[in-house]
Amino acid sequence: MPHTTRHCILIGAPVDSGQRRPGCLMGPAAYRVAGIAPALEALGHQVTDRGDIIPAPVTTAPVCANPAVHHLAATLGWTDALAKAGRQAMNDAGVPVFLGGDHSLSLGSVAGMAAHAAEAGRPLFVLWLDAHSDFHTPETTDSGNLHGTPIAYIAGRTFDPFPPFPAPVPPENICLFGIRSVDPAEHEALLAHDIAINDMRVIDEQGITAPLRAFLDRVEAARGFLHVSLDVDFLDPAIAPAVGTTVPGGATFREAHLVMEMLHDSGLVTSLDLVELNPFLDERGRTAHLMVDLVASLMGRRVFDRPTRSYRGQG
Repeated sequence: MPHTTRHCILIGAPVDSGQRRPGCLMGPAAYRVAGIAPALEALGHQVTDRGDIIPAPVTTAPVCANPAVHHLAATLGWTDALAKAGRQAMNDAGVPVFLGGDHSLSLGSVAGMAAHAAEAGRPLFVLWLDAHSDFHTPETTDSGNLHGTPIAYIAGRTFDPFPPFPAPVPPENICLFGIRSVDPAEHEALLAHDIAINDMRVIDEQGITAPLRAFLDRVEAARGFLHVSLDVDFLDPAIAPAVGTTVPGGATFREAHLVMEMLHDSGLVTSLDLVELNPFLDERGRTAHLMVDLVASLMGRRVFDRPTRSYRGQG
């Protein structure tokens, strides 16, 4: 597909309330230092950085039946603020890029995209690039970490004390891609929902291309909006160590770039999350730089477009 210019709206989301290991709140700054704006501008895109948002105030103390759940009020505040920021970016004809922050930010980012899609009368699809299925609810999570719950919220599962998800995404419009760590409660719940599950065994057997292309074909046929949520732990920790939830056996450098290149070729991506980057765990910024490079691939940069030696020698 020909390269088209987009208006990328960067939304800093220094969310650290969805898990217990501090550091993700530094993620937005790390992406900026790693050059996300210049990388997009070099590709001809317009970039607007709206800075870091702050959580909305929660006036009434929320109550959850599960005593393990922590930072509930803060997460509710972030969810509200991120949904509003995302809807505003879409109304401004932009591509919102949420710079996280832990994965609980997707409770709000996808809510905003779902509300916008419903207003536009078009379906929303979600591509979840992650080691984990994130299909817990506040009542089922043993850890109490709400970064493990967004897909359940997005799919419309009971999610007290959060407000109802606007226009729940049909399970068949959700694709979990690259997962390799699923808790028993999540596994049982997933069996009752028609969510496309492309775990690493599927990718090992079929490769990256076939399952991803099948999903993208469905998005295109439905004229859908496509939200992509990219978790650092989708990548193998050998190339992306800056995450507190490492799981061996993730996507390789070229597999990850191929996913991004296919997404660009499709022309379907309308919003993007970058989540779980913990700069405190990084090695000289290598993970932040890799994530920025992946965003550049999604927005049109080819990693190996330069001429080969043999080609240069033919002139």
